[in-house]
Amino acid sequence: MAKQCKYSCDTAAETLEWIKAIADFIKPFSFLINAHVVNFFKDRLWEAVDEDWLQCLSNESVESLLLIPSGIVQDHWPTSLKEFILTLKSLVYPREQADLKKVFPNFQPTSLNSVLAQGMNLKKKHEVEVLSAIVSSVASAVRADAVIDVGAGQGYLAQVLAFEHQLSVVAIDACSHHGKVTNARAERIKKHYMAQMRKFGSGNQRLNVPQTITCNIMSLETLKSLTTMSSHKGDVEQPKSIEQDLELGLAGRGSSLVLAGLHACGDLSVTMLKTLLECEKVSAVISIGCCYNLLSEEGFANARIQYGFPMSCGVKSVNLSLGKSSRDLACQSAERWKSLGKDAGLHNFELHAFRAAFQMVLHKYFPEVGISPSIGRQGKALRRKQQRKIIKSELQAEESTYSDLPQMACNMEEACSVTHSGESEAGNTSGVRSDVDALFTKMSLHTGSTCERTMSTYKYSLFEKFCQSGLCRLGLKPSDDINFHGIWKEVEPYVSLIGIYWSLRAAFGPLLETLILLDRLLFLQEQGDVLESVMLPIFDPAISPRNVAIIAKKPDAGISSHHSSR
Repeated sequence: MAKQCKYSCDTAAETLEWIKAIADFIKPFSFLINAHVVNFFKDRLWEAVDEDWLQCLSNESVESLLLIPSGIVQDHWPTSLKEFILTLKSLVYPREQADLKKVFPNFQPTSLNSVLAQGMNLKKKHEVEVLSAIVSSVASAVRADAVIDVGAGQGYLAQVLAFEHQLSVVAIDACSHHGKVTNARAERIKKHYMAQMRKFGSGNQRLNVPQTITCNIMSLETLKSLTTMSSHKGDVEQPKSIEQDLELGLAGRGSSLVLAGLHACGDLSVTMLKTLLECEKVSAVISIGCCYNLLSEEGFANARIQYGFPMSCGVKSVNLSLGKSSRDLACQSAERWKSLGKDAGLHNFELHAFRAAFQMVLHKYFPEVGISPSIGRQGKALRRKQQRKIIKSELQAEESTYSDLPQMACNMEEACSVTHSGESEAGNTSGVRSDVDALFTKMSLHTGSTCERTMSTYKYSLFEKFCQSGLCRLGLKPSDDINFHGIWKEVEPYVSLIGIYWSLRAAFGPLLETLILLDRLLFLQEQGDVLESVMLPIFDPAISPRNVAIIAKKPDAGISSHHSSR
């Protein structure tokens, strides 16, 4: 019964129509999109949600709630709830991986050997295999002399482009440590390839090794200066400026460049697209964005000429603003929600409940702190330590019963001690998670007032330690006057509602990301015949949920634009 996306983004007019439909849909739900979930209990946020929706979803399993961001509904839900979720889903850009061989000429992905793939997890390996083949195809089509990997990180993409696809590559990252890691890794890979070449009698073949440059590309001017540098003449032993460093990196690289960015954060993806317009040497851009929370936005405490959102005249004409909460929400992935599973989802909801209840503590006892201060990620660290403590107790007694649980709650102080350094505990937790799942399954199957009292004690004890840790992070001293127990009893009847609220809110994540991406595409389309652009999902969303690429080139470079909508 899912509604199929009926919108297209083949032309600027169609893209703008899609954007306007999204804007019209989200306006009545600004209370949900712009909410600060830390204020869930303080501001009684659930009261703004339809009562029938809350009553219905209160009886649903955690698994069903986790599927809401994916647009999956149940037949017995209220009609208005089903219509809301399905209409929202119909406005989201589809994420099924495109048939890339139909889009890109000479698209030839290869499985990375163990040397090139060293250090990559499954997600990164998949991304680099696919994206490197696309970059190679586009570079060939536009006859590029070099590729600039923007926000290169540890150089995974740059090294595959250089060693496997034999492209001339400059890897740029703001972190000098990443540059050192990239260089060291490249040397190891080079030794492997040199040994292979000697083995097979091709020792005279030239190897491309990525050039690394460390600079913070926080403006269009910086990236423009990189791409417009003329070929370097003469020897410079120690570059004395970023410009000289960039010039060295591009020395002899030719006059046609491709910019590539694998999950370039925030405004960096925007800067890449603008550079394509303003720099003659840049022939094409392949950009997969992320970290929309880091985007600058016009009208939101930004004193700058260039903004990350909105980019297009069309979105500006709609007079639509997002705000920090909406941009944070755009980072939520439906695929990741769906993959959480019951116990991970339940734990996630509980942590949100702890944080919102902690906000009540701050509001009542520390009003000078501010609206919603960041206290880091210590909640998850506390949960992991507490889980290990419980598992250890369980494994020490093969015939343990739930009468042991009150003692576990009493031992929380040791399990949930504050980690002042902020570093997570090291160790292999792969086996821990299955034991935790089994334990919580047993707890959920056990019924009766004794177990309910035990679970209430267990959750309160963890909440108290969460608060103590949070106060420590904020430099506040816990006082005997703080009634943690009273606050927990006040919010406890509504704790189960926070999972419902978050699931409904998270459903807007893919839609807001769609809006941001369509704004970028429309910006390119508004340039007329100057550019050809395409937007399509290039990765398997089950492996890499942030999978939509915007690819643009100057005319006569040979990519198909009719795949921009699905």
